Amino acid sequence: MALLAMVLAATQADGRARDLAIPFEGKPGPLNAITDVRGVEVGQITLIAGEGALKVGAGPVRTGVTTIFPRGHSDARAVYGGFFDLNGNGEMTGRAYLEDFGIVQGPIGLSDTNAVGQVYAGIQQWSAKHTGSATWPVVAETWSGYLSDIDGFHVTSEIAVAALDAAKPGPVEEGNVGGGTGMVCFGFKGGIGTASRVVLIGGKTYTIGVLVQCNTGDRKVLRVAGTPVGQALARRWLPCFDPKLAANADDLPPCTADGSMGVTPPDQGSIIIVVGTDASLTPNQLDRVAKRAAMGLARLGSYSGNSSGDLIVSFSTAVAEVNHEDQDKPDPIAPVPNATINPIFEATVQATEEAVINALVAARTMTGINGARYFGIPHDELRAILKRYNRLESPVR
Repeated sequence: MALLAMVLAATQADGRARDLAIPFEGKPGPLNAITDVRGVEVGQITLIAGEGALKVGAGPVRTGVTTIFPRGHSDARAVYGGFFDLNGNGEMTGRAYLEDFGIVQGPIGLSDTNAVGQVYAGIQQWSAKHTGSATWPVVAETWSGYLSDIDGFHVTSEIAVAALDAAKPGPVEEGNVGGGTGMVCFGFKGGIGTASRVVLIGGKTYTIGVLVQCNTGDRKVLRVAGTPVGQALARRWLPCFDPKLAANADDLPPCTADGSMGVTPPDQGSIIIVVGTDASLTPNQLDRVAKRAAMGLARLGSYSGNSSGDLIVSFSTAVAEVNHEDQDKPDPIAPVPNATINPIFEATVQATEEAVINALVAARTMTGINGARYFGIPHDELRAILKRYNRLESPVR
């Protein structure tokens, strides 16, 4: 553990999709983040250490933990939740409770594939200490093995507790941070991204926020604002390795200046999508909202490949006391009528699309195990492609 550099990654000041004049539909909240949903807090711890050849247990390390508190770290009350399994080659705990009772208990944890147990234990330890009872949390994963010593088990329950303690409202860090540190998205460096939308239904204003941990996608199908960005960049900025750092690069070719000698990775990553809202919705309605997040991913061209674990959890903070297994007198719920729910569906699609693009834009080029290098999407070239298709906002905001 002494070898690990425990750091908080760069903030949104590094740039977001709207800073590049990428156009989006819908009205975002003030922060354009999941924390626009009142009460939601996000905590992240990033672990980056070492370079060169992989030595299991020693590194290099490119990993971390992201946590989401639906009601904030000082409010342990459960929330109504929903779930959708777009493609099940992945893991998300708490699904039985979600499917039977429609409830999310405590904070949600995101991390590496091999860290699910440690993050689960950390959340239980934290909740037992702070609330007097260990909860059954939702913990989900994506695989960082392209860049990190994933079999070294560098994420511990203590790291998860630190991410919980770091939770706060306000701007959310994106890109190479938290659980997204070692992730790859559409063949570019990926990671954490977030966005939000505000809708008006029946004279009431509701917020829908999305956070993604993106480690999925086939480069050639990537579309940004409807333009075929993946095709335009299909042969450049591809994964490769730096021969100065390692002799063994897992069959990746040596890097050229623009990554034109790299290889295109298959769509075998994963994505976790978390959707939160302050709209009063039943668990059944939240299942339907989770399905719409999959449509936001599809806008980017994703076909949810066979080896990708694409899992979605949703929650609503509107009801003070949910009908959990020991609840005698739950708060009455007056859900948004199904006849007027469409703006929430549309907002979920829009916010999911933007959250993934924010993850791509915020992520920076990273070199990991055996000198493997994954490039951040090139901002200037991205803008040039969008300009050719007349898809840039003007002026840059």
